[in-house]
Amino acid sequence: MSRTSIPTALFLLISYLKLAGATGGGSWSLLQPNIGISAMHMQLLHNDRVIIFDRTDFGPSNLSLLAGNCREDPNDQALRHDCTAHSLEYDITTNSFRPLNILTDTWCSSATVSPDGRLFQTGGFNDGERAVRIFPTCQNLNTNCDWSENPVGLSVRRWYATNTILPDGRAIIVGGRKQFNYEFYPKDSNPGVSSLAFLSQTKDPEENNLYPFVYLNVDGNLFIFANNRAILFDYKTNKIVRIYPTIPDSDPRNYPSSGSSVLLPLNATAVEAEVLVCGGAPKGSFNLASKNATFVKALTTCGRIKITDSSPTWQMETMPVARVMGDMVLLPTGADVLIINGAEAGTAGWELGRNPVLSPVVYRPDGPTGSRFVVQSPSSVPRLYHSTAVLLRDGRVLVGGSNPHIYYNFSGVQYPTELSLEAFSPEYLRRDSSDLRAVIVTEGSPLELSYGKEFVLGFNVSLLRSKAVRVTMVMPAFSTHSFSMNQRLLILGSKAVTGSSSPRSSYAVVAAAPASATLAPPGYYMLFVVNEGVPSEGVWVHIQ
Repeated sequence: MSRTSIPTALFLLISYLKLAGATGGGSWSLLQPNIGISAMHMQLLHNDRVIIFDRTDFGPSNLSLLAGNCREDPNDQALRHDCTAHSLEYDITTNSFRPLNILTDTWCSSATVSPDGRLFQTGGFNDGERAVRIFPTCQNLNTNCDWSENPVGLSVRRWYATNTILPDGRAIIVGGRKQFNYEFYPKDSNPGVSSLAFLSQTKDPEENNLYPFVYLNVDGNLFIFANNRAILFDYKTNKIVRIYPTIPDSDPRNYPSSGSSVLLPLNATAVEAEVLVCGGAPKGSFNLASKNATFVKALTTCGRIKITDSSPTWQMETMPVARVMGDMVLLPTGADVLIINGAEAGTAGWELGRNPVLSPVVYRPDGPTGSRFVVQSPSSVPRLYHSTAVLLRDGRVLVGGSNPHIYYNFSGVQYPTELSLEAFSPEYLRRDSSDLRAVIVTEGSPLELSYGKEFVLGFNVSLLRSKAVRVTMVMPAFSTHSFSMNQRLLILGSKAVTGSSSPRSSYAVVAAAPASATLAPPGYYMLFVVNEGVPSEGVWVHIQ
């Protein structure tokens, strides 16, 4: 039986025809038709592997664990003896994957990558609600490198919480269902929890303050957006520094309303910072969809606010199409934000989304007001609840997931569980831009950077019309539930390019690393040379 029902196929055709005349570009490619699990959570590591997982109480997946490596969990709500995988390691360079053995339930959990490159994965559901799971950066795809777990590593249960890396390398874990507080990991002098009344104040009957949008501001405080409001928070003293205006339409933007958000690109010595919040579902949408099967049109608006202003205000813009459950990805140009996945109606939750949005949109923050959105080429795969998207080092965006059902379900439903992986290639990867695409020349990887210090970056490129290139640095994000935790892009200060177009078109640029760990928390980043809007393939750098 076809995995796409007739009504869905008809909808896809109509959507394609509706958008066929739109400007813009980009292209899609299928990487894996079936990885065996749904990509509810994704994180790129500095060995060019993406760690992907869904949840353990889903019943058997379509990916078997290695022989004799079954999972035994007397507390699991679906299978106490399970010989299928619910996590995998995807190797980008070989387009291959291997199963991993995750033990406790990761449903609706959160994560941060530590400064040394390990994935610290926290919380979840049932027996995973206080778990801390650690995944190292494996050196060989076929080794036994796997998860290790502490089932009581957190002080309280964390379900739908947000993790953010701090300048000292710790993660702060904010909120979660019925948790109006925060804690740190790893534990040190503050092993418990601290209250945060703002989280209880933003709770509504639908709990539209889950997975709050949290960013480390350039002043060292945290910008926290929950429901429709935001604060600037000093986590060191547990005090609110500033209360921001309510977003103008007052509609909720966090889960289950599930808009998305990014911290816009920062300069390496930034004293200003802006946050963008886009899409979501109007207030009441979750209850209307879940109780009455009424699927309200999603929001079309984006709000943008300069969080460092003394009297900040929201600037509202309108997207080309309504979108809920979208994902926002900072592209390495430093001038583009990709908005991808999602639906035009309904809300997050099992089977509560309608009218998939197949065409991504690029938002250009520095473009003229009213002309910042460019619609891109559509995919043919609906990506609804539990979809994900992450930037790869080669400039593509890896897209996976969409599982609007409680169990793996491939037939007799409007939107089947989706087990494929796709890549979206932005316009800068077009073949006719290849002469502008630089190749960074390094003597080792990763490069070690020091805060505030200049470094020389060599590169080769066929066509260099201007010697004013841009160097950007991107922290890989943890993608889940329409929010990419720890996503951060810095535009590094650089001097004019030196070199010659003959005989090998070899050049060098002197760039300055970010000034402090407040601007760029310690860890691994992807570094790019951008030539006339076309980024090179990135190289890994490490800063601490």
